[in-house]
Amino acid sequence: MAPRIGRDSTSRGGSGRGRSRGGTFQAGSRGGAPGGGLPTQGSHITTVGVKRPSFGTTGQVVKVKANVFEATVPQSIIRHYDVVISPIEQALPQRMNMEIIDALQSVVAPDIFTPPAVYDGRKNMFATRELPLGPNASQEFSVTLHGTSASPASGRPPKTYKVKLTKVASINPEVLERFIKGDQSHDNVVLTAITALNVVIRMEPTMKHTFNIRSFFTAAGSKPLGLGFELWQGLFQSVRPGMGRMLINVDLSTGLMYRSGPLIDLCLEFLEMERNVANIRCLFPKHGDKGQGVSDSERRSLSRFLHGVKVTISSAIPGVGDLPKVIKRLSDKVASQAQFQLREGGTITVADHFRKTRNSNLQFPHIFCVEVGNGALIPLELCTVIPGQIARKQIPSSKTKDVVQFSTKKPVERLAKIVDGVQNTLAYGRSEYVRQFGINVQPDALVLDARILAPPTMKYGRAGTQSSLLPKNGAWNMLGKQFVVPAQIKQSFVVVFEQQRRFTERHGREMLKGLFDACKLAGMKVENENPPIRWLNAQSKIVEHLKEEGRVLRDRLKAEGSSPAINLVIIILPEGGHDDIYSAVKYFGDISVGVATQCMRASKCLGAKPQYYANVALKINVKLGGINTIPESPSINHHLDPRKLTIVMGADVIHPAPGSEGRPSYAAVVGSIDSSLAKYAAVSQVQTSRQEIISGLDEMTKKILRENREHQIRFEKKSPPRPPESIIVYRDGVSEGQFKAVLDSELPLIKNACKEMKINPKITLIVVGKRHHIRFFPTSERQGDHSGNCPAGTVVDTIVAHPTEFDFYLQSHGGLLGTSRSAHYSVLYDENNFSADALQSLSFALCHVYARSTRSVSIPAPVYYADIVCSRARNHYDPDSDLFNTDSNSSIGSSEHDTLQQHRDQFKSVNPNLQSTMYFS
Repeated sequence: MAPRIGRDSTSRGGSGRGRSRGGTFQAGSRGGAPGGGLPTQGSHITTVGVKRPSFGTTGQVVKVKANVFEATVPQSIIRHYDVVISPIEQALPQRMNMEIIDALQSVVAPDIFTPPAVYDGRKNMFATRELPLGPNASQEFSVTLHGTSASPASGRPPKTYKVKLTKVASINPEVLERFIKGDQSHDNVVLTAITALNVVIRMEPTMKHTFNIRSFFTAAGSKPLGLGFELWQGLFQSVRPGMGRMLINVDLSTGLMYRSGPLIDLCLEFLEMERNVANIRCLFPKHGDKGQGVSDSERRSLSRFLHGVKVTISSAIPGVGDLPKVIKRLSDKVASQAQFQLREGGTITVADHFRKTRNSNLQFPHIFCVEVGNGALIPLELCTVIPGQIARKQIPSSKTKDVVQFSTKKPVERLAKIVDGVQNTLAYGRSEYVRQFGINVQPDALVLDARILAPPTMKYGRAGTQSSLLPKNGAWNMLGKQFVVPAQIKQSFVVVFEQQRRFTERHGREMLKGLFDACKLAGMKVENENPPIRWLNAQSKIVEHLKEEGRVLRDRLKAEGSSPAINLVIIILPEGGHDDIYSAVKYFGDISVGVATQCMRASKCLGAKPQYYANVALKINVKLGGINTIPESPSINHHLDPRKLTIVMGADVIHPAPGSEGRPSYAAVVGSIDSSLAKYAAVSQVQTSRQEIISGLDEMTKKILRENREHQIRFEKKSPPRPPESIIVYRDGVSEGQFKAVLDSELPLIKNACKEMKINPKITLIVVGKRHHIRFFPTSERQGDHSGNCPAGTVVDTIVAHPTEFDFYLQSHGGLLGTSRSAHYSVLYDENNFSADALQSLSFALCHVYARSTRSVSIPAPVYYADIVCSRARNHYDPDSDLFNTDSNSSIGSSEHDTLQQHRDQFKSVNPNLQSTMYFS
């Protein structure tokens, strides 16, 4: 029987045929000898991605600390058991499963489970000794949970569960020793052994604290967030194989929790109402446009917010505990009006029922009830929110700043808290589970070698006072420099959505002077420095009004005998929420008309410094077809053959927010269209909700290849255009467990696109990951940058890297706030035969060509662009579309397939006028 691995596995995609240097390895051991023993000698080592060709050598060698702690590998056999809990009416929460297994081990059969086994809350149990389960190594137990799901007041007996345990395999931990030494394939046995160690180290904290997959949280130092939420501090921990040693990665984490206490208080806080008797009495449906109460849209929003919240219901019966229930929805009726059928016949209101059963009147009978899991309606005043509930919802945009502030820690503080957590909170040496499995964990963070790469020399236009410069810690100043290719602002106009008394004509003219001065200083030409300024109502039909303003201006320019070519529309946004305006503006520019748009907030423009407008000029120049800066030839050509055309691509997928059922995912691909790797074209598409693999990657790749060819013909005057001989793809957003799926599904689509375009380039495919918990810290204050972080260009490819595969960590940006996170590069396929030094330096150079800033960024520019294009694809719909005129997150009465098709049908491609421009900058 194959092992059943939970979501918290550290899998890199399993074993199978891996790719290396563009070739295929022979299949190796698929699990070793019977019973989980070691594979036979002479087995081929298989990898999912490319085998490591070499280690990097360039750069200044320094010592850094990492938030990993060395652990020993168990020496005794680990027994793996499959767990089935029934009746399976629906999937039980992990916490409930943990309680059932705890009762099994401590109450039902303590003689069998001494010492206790560890359990992952799903399907896997691991033990250090053979459990006496009979001749078939399988046994079923009955477990009754007292005092949780039922009580005498409910009229039902406590629920009994059947737990069936079946032995799956015996795992020899020596496979882990072989794997970290590079002598063992990453097969199912290794995967299961790593999973077992993860379950061991997480068992004790998950039994004691609120947990979420690999993190657990405590209320110590919690902070109220507002809108019904609070923030808790937590610790993340995960076993990761390193080079020649087993490691435990520990990091700080932040949990979004529901605010505990009276449910009435939670509702008032969500509705942003003060807690007082008058407001409590307003928790009823509002009738008409006037008067008190909660509007229908507010009630639906509150109902969605409360869905899944666990509460206790006051029983008011001496000796009987409060009953835990899960809220399904907020009722649209109040307790004094909602009725239900009595078993003996007749009906009764909820308020009267509780008055009889509790022998007292409700204090607030005229406010809402909640419907709980069994369908019963419960008055709000009888419900109390249970502490420590993780809110699996999107953080409100108005609270993002508070969350960032809570979770941001300077490097020195972060590492100190991590080490303290390992030594005092996790305290592996005091855990009975860790001890019985024979795992010893070092209490101090690991110190390892890193290298600081030299930055690329950045090239600017020769008309400036300085045509090249060397970035310092990932940053440089454009003062006295001009763009490599400055664009031209022909005709433009300004539309202001802020009130005219707040942003006057004078403010508008000052803004235009500051912006155009910055553009001219960087070498851009401005034909008309006094374009018209118009004020529009944000509630109006924005797209149509913007079109009308353009028509009026063109007609006037024609009448004056001037060029009517409008290539820029400047939008001034109001304070507060302006998402609807932004979406409409982007639809107008990107889709409807095909003109560059530049949005600025009114408050930013009032009294803005020249630096602000210089930053805006960076965006405008590339939107209009210009190039800001490029790495000088030696910085790129050292790694790429200048005689051959190379295309660099970035690809990404973004998914809808938690709870947004029915919304699609969006995929985007960008690709370089010039030889300097500074200009990029983009294509985006709608795809199945939460599908990570890009299904239409072949067609998207062909569009990029065509744009590259067209750019060579039109702008570089190359005839015939050169075919690309090398394609380098940086793929974002893919977890380690999906690497093989990317190789099996996406790589063939890229190859098919090349074949259909009658070209045969060598392909390199690299996954860029940011959602990991490895952090690097300077070993001394002198070694760090001004923020206390490791300097830009810090690269690590030893010890914490994969034992056999080609990967590395690169911290390419200078620190600003908190602790910087490096990007993790995993090379899945490489026909270009890159050395470690070449690929690390090339990736670092590409982090410097992000057009919107004069700083290096954390990931290569094409990946960053792909992420922006994904987000922008959400605006590729008519803002007046019915898709967005419902309060629900999904189309009412439509299946998921129908909803996806509706989004596909109404999705608009970028206007042809902008397809070869960086409209997304």
